[in-house]
Amino acid sequence: MALDQLKAFLVLMQSDPALKDAVLASSTADDVAKIAVGLGYEFAGDELLRFSGQKVGRVTVSKRQPPGEYS
Repeated sequence: MALDQLKAFLVLMQSDPALKDAVLASSTADDVAKIAVGLGYEFAGDELLRFSGQKVGRVTVSKRQPPGEYS
C-alpha cells in the first residue's frame, strides 16, 4: 500500500540527514517520489501532495508554493 510506503519513507527521513536535505532541496513532489523509488519505496508525487498537512513522527508534510506564485 502506497500510504504505508510513504509513512515508512518519512520515518527513514527522520534518521537520515542526507536524505532529509535531498528531500528539502527537491522542487516537486514527483522529485521526492523519485528519491523514494531509488530507495525501494513506492508512492507517487500526487499521493505525497494528498498527505500534506499530516504528520509522521517529527516530520510534517507541507506543500511549498514555488517562488513567483501568488495566493
